[in-house]
Order: sequence, then structure tokens, then C-alpha cells
Amino acid sequence: MNKPTMNEDKYAPLLSPWRVKAKISLIFFVILFFLIYSSEQTGVNFADLIWGLSNMGQIFDKLFPLNFDVLGPAFDRLFETLHMAIIASTFSTLIVIPVSLLAAHNITSNWLVYNTTRLTMNVLRTIPDVVLAVIFVGIFGTGVFGGIVALFIFSLGILAKLISETIESIDMQPVEAMRASGANTIQAIAYGVAPQIMPQFTSFSLYVFEINVRASVVIGLVGAGGIGQLLMNQFSFNNYGAVMTIIIVIFAVVILIEYISGKIREAIL
Repeated sequence: MNKPTMNEDKYAPLLSPWRVKAKISLIFFVILFFLIYSSEQTGVNFADLIWGLSNMGQIFDKLFPLNFDVLGPAFDRLFETLHMAIIASTFSTLIVIPVSLLAAHNITSNWLVYNTTRLTMNVLRTIPDVVLAVIFVGIFGTGVFGGIVALFIFSLGILAKLISETIESIDMQPVEAMRASGANTIQAIAYGVAPQIMPQFTSFSLYVFEINVRASVVIGLVGAGGIGQLLMNQFSFNNYGAVMTIIIVIFAVVILIEYISGKIREAIL
């Protein structure tokens, strides 16, 4: 079949080189304009950035040598942090199963239930983990319990979005065939929906666990327990050698967890 000529092809003007270059140039200058405008509004000064980098030597002088006396308390608080992440991730993974089904339009036919669930999860997801930690530390007091509740709410919002969108993208023919043959809703979900989303469900659960490990360090800075609280205490006493030691421990553990979970996701997917 012969290709249409430039005059016959109605899409040819849209694909002409000069039109493509003009669009790319326009997008580039629009982005550049907003970059310059935002820099002026926020007072960004690259000279200050270069001057600040010159002070890195002074910071390193304070961070070294390392203080290995803090390793014992650091590992104790690190295990506390991991326990917080495990508990929050486990409960959010369990609760998200019915929540994500209610938030998927191809499973939930009730308009009110679908939109209410979606709106609730969107609201939870917009609240930063640190703000949640401040709220629940204020309710339950300082310690790990407030941190666990904050991580649970935080990870539930993330998981609900990821898994509900995965459910909405599945092939509905097996589900419809099961319903036509007399299967109830639970059976249709168990044998028609679950097998299609199980690899992604496992992968997202591991991903949220990684996020919770890092987030538990951050929320510890506001009194929610874990190694983050120890880090804040050492920083408040200007014990910078201990601070650097704790940072290295956190870095090594996070890298190890990401490596292990990455290998597990590769094996599943």
C-alpha cells in the first residue's frame, strides 16, 4: 500500500519538523520562565549555594571522628524502628484489601461507597507522615505507639491508591464469567481478582515497608520513638560524632532492606 503524500495526509502538518521544534522550544522557554520566576520569588541565590558548600569542611570536622559508644543504643532503637515499620505495614496491608476493593470502580457499583472511600483515602494521603506523627504523639504521648498509628495511616493511603488502580486495570472477563456461572462476590474476588493482582500487591507491600522504615526515622524526630528519636537527642546535645554514627547505621540498614526487597520483587514479578 502506497503511503499518502504530504498533501493527502491530514496529520502531516502536525508532524512537520518546524512544528515539533516550535513546540519543544515553547515548552523549554515556559519552563525556563517559571524556573527564573520561582527563583526570584523564593530568593534563591546560587552564590549563597557555593558559599554554603565551602563550609562543608567545618561540618565534617564536627562529624568526625565517629562515636562508637552510641552503637549499642543505636541498634536497640533501630530494632524498635524496624518493629514499628513491620507492625504498621502488616496492618495496613490487611486493612487495604477491603478498602482498595471499595475504591475500585469496576468492583464497587455503589457510587456513594466508591466516592466516599476514594475521598477518604485521598485525604489521608495528603497528610504528611510528620504531621500525622505530631497529631498522634499529642494524642497518645511520646513513644512508639503514636508512631505506629501514624505510619499505619500514612501507608494505608499510599497502598489504597496503588492497589485500587491495579484492580481497576485487571481483565474483568474472568470475574464476569464466574458471576454468570453462579459464584458469589467473595468467590469472584478470590478466584477472579486476587490471582491477577497478587504479584503487584506483594511488590507494593514491600515498597511500602521500605517507605515506612525511612519514615519511622523521620517521625522519631518529633518524639514518635525509634532511632530517629535517639538521633534527635544526640543532635540536641551537639554530639555530632554520635549523630554521624547513627546516620551511617541508618544508611546501611536502609540499603540492605532495599536490596533484599528488590530481590524479592524480581523473583515475584
